[in-house]
Amino acid sequence: MYIGGTQADGYHHLFKEILDNSVDEALAGFASEIITTLHPDGSITVEDNGRGIPVDIMPEEQKPAVEVIYTVLHAGGKFEEGAYKVSGGLHGVGASVVNALSEYTRVEVFREGKHYLIEFSRGDVSKPLHLVGNAPKGKRGTRVTFLPDPQIFGTEQKFEASRLRVRLREVSFLVAGLKLVFKDEIHQKEEVFFDKGGVGSFAKYRADGEELLYDKPVLLQGQVEAVGVDVGLVHTKGYSVNLVSFANMIPTVDGGTHVSGFKTAYTRAINAYAKKSGLVKDLEPTGDDLLEGLSCVISVKIPQPQFEGQTKGKLLNPEAGTAVSKVVYEKFSEYLEENPRIAKLIYEKAQRAAQAREAARKARELVRRANPLESDDLPGKLADCQSEDPAEAELFIVEGDSAGGSAKSGRDRRFQAILPLRGKILNVEKAGLNKALKNAEVRAMVAAIGAGIGGKDNEEAHFNIEDLRYHKIIIMTDADVDGSHIRTLLLTFFYRYMRPIIEHGYLYVAQPPLYGLRVGKSKNVEYIFDDEALKKALASIGDKPYEIQRFKGLGEMNADQLWETTMDPARRVLKKVDMRDASYAAQIFDDLMGSDVQPRREFIEENARFAQIEV
Repeated sequence: MYIGGTQADGYHHLFKEILDNSVDEALAGFASEIITTLHPDGSITVEDNGRGIPVDIMPEEQKPAVEVIYTVLHAGGKFEEGAYKVSGGLHGVGASVVNALSEYTRVEVFREGKHYLIEFSRGDVSKPLHLVGNAPKGKRGTRVTFLPDPQIFGTEQKFEASRLRVRLREVSFLVAGLKLVFKDEIHQKEEVFFDKGGVGSFAKYRADGEELLYDKPVLLQGQVEAVGVDVGLVHTKGYSVNLVSFANMIPTVDGGTHVSGFKTAYTRAINAYAKKSGLVKDLEPTGDDLLEGLSCVISVKIPQPQFEGQTKGKLLNPEAGTAVSKVVYEKFSEYLEENPRIAKLIYEKAQRAAQAREAARKARELVRRANPLESDDLPGKLADCQSEDPAEAELFIVEGDSAGGSAKSGRDRRFQAILPLRGKILNVEKAGLNKALKNAEVRAMVAAIGAGIGGKDNEEAHFNIEDLRYHKIIIMTDADVDGSHIRTLLLTFFYRYMRPIIEHGYLYVAQPPLYGLRVGKSKNVEYIFDDEALKKALASIGDKPYEIQRFKGLGEMNADQLWETTMDPARRVLKKVDMRDASYAAQIFDDLMGSDVQPRREFIEENARFAQIEV
């Protein structure tokens, strides 16, 4: 009940309870160093240089105070009015619960120049408090060693050094200037955790691995009556929210009033600044949009914390929420006013998140339509195939209604589907998914393909390769410059928002001929794919008469010609799309954006990362 269970979390909670007692001494200004030692037998020692637990006889119990604290529930020193202004303790049960759940507990007190020792076994006194002798000169504090009881936790449970480090590192950030030493005797290692930057450094540390929007973390501090507020935050270019909260150094994993107060004030401050500065556009970010990419640490110090349960997962004090809200709104509003460049970066990132969220909503609407033929977005455009087996089904995306007509007439309707597109789709590299989904041609492709949509702008958008309706998606555009541009736009769309199709090898480019060459009176037509091949063919026929037909577009071919040259599986030429080719990626970028060196390089490198190759 008090530690949350007998598994790993509960096991390590015992350490936190003892550590918190020493941290309280540091918060009160009486301790500057805490040493934690993990012993080979699995026991652990926590030692501080605070005042030392009182050893005087308590009148009511007629027992030393240290014995009462470790054997009687609700008897902690924190229940004495004024013992600590701020403490992680609430119920006065931490020390006594750890003692009750330990095979042995040994408490040494260095106080007023004396060294005292008392020992326990499973909650009972095994060696009463006695004077060991004089303490080393200048030494004071408390040293607690305990071994969790294997009869309760089992023999498999052990203290994990990594978990201990996490808690010690947290405390080093939360109590700036407190030195925490970790001695791992099992692995023969010693580490020191010490930081003067406080929660600001903590927020930046937690954002490790993500690229920051700005370098220096924001520190928001203040005092509202008896509640102290410390908030550190920094924004990254990532998508996740990394928010942790503490009350009197105790992690509140389930949040509470202080977290609610932060979110309300944070959102209000940014929205107020954005309206005042004219940054608001058509789509206003929500609170979740504003939190995207945020790394934040919230810490409150409060005299009488009220938690939900002894494990202290959620803070309940309403005054904590009020205090955090007041400090964050005032201090963060000042920061935004004083740093307009950073304020603009923060708000613009939230706007992009809002656009992505809206795009995801539209994408989900498309995905929910079980039968794409029933979709309003496909007004007779898709000529579907008869087969329902994706492994043999092919979708030809063709340029224009004229080419679409020839393709529909020439296809093998058993396994070939035709989707004609009218005009050029949007350049999604510039427009983004939100605008792209407003384009009827893009919406038609998404619905016809049937697997949803996802990609760079949106973590929430849904794409499931298992729902793909065709395992050959063939881009079939004209062999001229305009056809090349449309093909490039389509390739970019698939790469950005349906990348698994490329990764699984389902995307192809058809290569229709540009010329038809008939020599003499022959009825046979030789199909030629580019100007260079035409020159070679003409050089080879000598003085024979010939006739050349240039196909300006696929629509100029009749159904039989289109089948014979481009759609017949036995004779067609298909190129499987492979974005791993850096020169291919560069060509696509040049068609899209021009040849500016730096963005071109970044585009190529991104394709290289996709393929895990070197450029």
